[in-house]
Amino acid sequence: MRWLVPSDLAQIYGAPGPAALRKVATRLTDEYRSYIERARFCVLSTVGPDGTDASPRGDDGPVVRILDAGTLALPDWRGNDRIDSLLNIAQDERVSLMFFLRGSGNVIRVNGAARITDDAALCAEFDRNGNQPRTVIIIRIAEIYFQCARAILRAGLWSGDDDSQGLPSPGMILSAMSAGEVGGAAYDEEWPERAARTMW
Repeated sequence: MRWLVPSDLAQIYGAPGPAALRKVATRLTDEYRSYIERARFCVLSTVGPDGTDASPRGDDGPVVRILDAGTLALPDWRGNDRIDSLLNIAQDERVSLMFFLRGSGNVIRVNGAARITDDAALCAEFDRNGNQPRTVIIIRIAEIYFQCARAILRAGLWSGDDDSQGLPSPGMILSAMSAGEVGGAAYDEEWPERAARTMW
């Protein structure tokens, strides 16, 4: 097997077309703002000394808040407390975000630099019935652009059957990984109530 280097890739793929280059902005345009304001879900990608991480982030409204044309705020709502992404950001500011909008074939990508704050006033701005994020990720936009829709179209992401039918549950995965010490049917049975109680 031959491992390719940049010059090989340039020969295979050639130069990108004008649309692939002209779509890139360094700040939010009105058009990109409309997507970001409506997106409820994104994937946050980070890099650190121990490797990379990609973390799903979601909300029941906009997943990020626009602070200005060059800055986004992403609240760190309840999760599994592994804080892999946060540890990476604390050591390496480079981040990428991919925003998915249900029904749209376009994915909006943001590359930039991030810092983490526990500023009380900012955390309070995200208050949900007395619950606040413990930290907020502030992202400075370096570039924003839309991704070619072919991947979403090929996958039929917003149409077709439920692909999750018959898959092992989280409880089953945990039980297999821990030789029955953690997880199992009880974990799956308790999850809906636990999720509802600790959503924020």
